Amino acid sequence: MLALGALAIALVVPLFFAGSPDQLADGTRIAGVDVGGMSASDAEKLLAQRSARLANVPVAFFAGGHSFRLSARELGVQVNWGAAVDTAQQEGGGAGIVRGYKRLSLQFFPQDVEPAVQAYKPAVDYELGLIAATVDTPHREARLVRHGLHITIQPGSTGHQLNRAAARAAIVHALAGFVRQSVRLPTTLDPPAVTVATLTAKQRLASTIVSSPVTLTLAGKSYLLPRWQIATMLDLTSLRFTTPAADTYFAKLERTVDRPAKDATFAVGSGGRIRVVPAADGVALDVPTSADRALAAAKRQVNRVAALVVGASLPSRSTADAEAMGITGIVGSYQTEYGGDPNRLHNVELVAHLVDDKLIAPGATFSFNDTTGERTAQKGFLEAPVIVNGELETGLGGGVCQVSTTVFNAAYEAGLRITARTNHALYISHYPLGRDATVDYPDIDLKFVNDTPHWLLLRTFVNPGELTVVLYGAPQHRKIVSLAQPLRVVAQPAVKKTVDATLKPGEVVVDDPGVPATATSVERKVYAPNGTLLSDETWYSSYESQPKIVRVGPKKKKPKTGTTATTTTGTTTTQQPQSPPSTTTAPG
Repeated sequence: MLALGALAIALVVPLFFAGSPDQLADGTRIAGVDVGGMSASDAEKLLAQRSARLANVPVAFFAGGHSFRLSARELGVQVNWGAAVDTAQQEGGGAGIVRGYKRLSLQFFPQDVEPAVQAYKPAVDYELGLIAATVDTPHREARLVRHGLHITIQPGSTGHQLNRAAARAAIVHALAGFVRQSVRLPTTLDPPAVTVATLTAKQRLASTIVSSPVTLTLAGKSYLLPRWQIATMLDLTSLRFTTPAADTYFAKLERTVDRPAKDATFAVGSGGRIRVVPAADGVALDVPTSADRALAAAKRQVNRVAALVVGASLPSRSTADAEAMGITGIVGSYQTEYGGDPNRLHNVELVAHLVDDKLIAPGATFSFNDTTGERTAQKGFLEAPVIVNGELETGLGGGVCQVSTTVFNAAYEAGLRITARTNHALYISHYPLGRDATVDYPDIDLKFVNDTPHWLLLRTFVNPGELTVVLYGAPQHRKIVSLAQPLRVVAQPAVKKTVDATLKPGEVVVDDPGVPATATSVERKVYAPNGTLLSDETWYSSYESQPKIVRVGPKKKKPKTGTTATTTTGTTTTQQPQSPPSTTTAPG
């Protein structure tokens, strides 16, 4: 009977608590709100309305001593109240006695359903970034600091970092709920890795390094490295000589110790013979090794002496390299005479120096403009007479063409292939007929090719009033045959007449007879020693005219009655027919 009674109680009591299946069980809470006894739709409506009323109400979040106010609407926080109500129904639902048992359990253990929440991630990330930028304080490592010659340890400090993952969850949870109390966001400590304790030994070593001078030695010479210099050279992080002051010191020491290597060169002997001046190795300071040795000496409390380390500095052109270039004698040469004002003489010497001692490899092209570069005042060129637009004027670099013409003729006499040459605008009588060469940077150039199997060396020799250009190499013994055509007139000069009232009517005075436009050509045949014709080239030159300057007396006029006779002065230019010549604008 007792068993039947207990069974009856077990069946009847749960049915007493079962209640209506259309209502949520008593004791049911969702997000802290009591919705027990309510229908699912009413509960969902109640929760949604409360949530909407709080959507624009901000919550104050605190971190690192700063406050940040955020609302659910700003971050797009949305709560799935329907799913939360469904979960609550399942917790207290079921058929008959099962529902009764669940709801009886809820009387002793009430449930609070946490609804599913989502937020607009970019908005949350943005706000977390702003908070972190304000809150985060990185740690500071302890470090060595120098005050004059005294080295101490500056303690570090602990930093703070926003725990973004935990802060994200806290922000979204707070804005999804119905409480608008302030929330403290979680942060984490960011301790330094380097502390006073870990730097103690390093501080002692650094103090030893700067404790007294270091003596550097090399080949019987000593170089004192004082304490203040050591202190500025020492990097306190690595304890090495790697500061800018160290670079400056060793660069200065290099200039004192180093002896540059000497390339093999060529010396001109009697009869145009060439001998090789041997190369010489140099000496170069081994800076990394020497710096390490100096540092090792500085780490010692006694015997603070270090030997500098040097190595051989090799020449770019060894003696063997120079001998293999095959430069033994003269291949071609030419000499011109020059004069003029001091500025022109200066320019001739300057540009002759720029092209002097130039080596030309087999098959390579020599360019006058590439070798000299632009002729500028910064390079030392002065104003001197030049030919501009067919007229003699004053310009920067006058006299350069004296050198280019001499170089051209040296290559001409050597039988080398000349690939670029331009005549002057005006005929210059003291150059070989048809064999002048003007240049004007960068457009008008003089170029020739080393078509011999060996290197060429271009040398210039400047004496008072004389310029000599010699091309040294392996003598080719080529035979040069030249044929220059006589200078022929192609057009008479234009006549510029000026009426001169001081002359008698009909009187004519020629101030300048002018120069007619002329032309010529020169043919060069180059033969090998065995008589084989290597090349046959012709260079054509056309020179512009210079006007004839004439003064004439005024015409005699008969005076008219009631009028006064007057005489006027004017200029008339008569242009003679001529074929258009080839002209060049370039320094002469």
